Amino acid sequence: MPKITNDQELKSALDKLPDTAQRAIGLLFANNIHLPEARSELAGVLELALESDYDEAQCAIAYRTAKSIATSTYTACGHDTDWEAQAEHFVAAACSAALTPRNLLPPRANPAWKAAIQSRMANNCLMMTEQSATIQN
Repeated sequence: MPKITNDQELKSALDKLPDTAQRAIGLLFANNIHLPEARSELAGVLELALESDYDEAQCAIAYRTAKSIATSTYTACGHDTDWEAQAEHFVAAACSAALTPRNLLPPRANPAWKAAIQSRMANNCLMMTEQSATIQN
């Protein structure tokens, strides 16, 4: 596999993957963010979604839970400097993107790319918390 060095190459590589692979990679992006204190519901969503033997009904529940967390934490974004809370929002949004049911996806959707971008935003928020200048994208 060729080395990916920029966003365009990453998006192009993700575009070529089937839906199931995009979902799996999107969840790995979200799971790669280490929140100091995440809601137990969000941790449960990730745990369930990363299991290989879940069914569509469980996936739908995980999607609705992640979407609910992302929606409820959205109002915190930009209104205060609780960077961990904002990071949690972006992780929930990444999970939601990766778990979006096929019938809700627009044509040519790329759930893995959307999850990658949301995960990057979560990383940026955590960099602010740690006052780190090291980019971890």
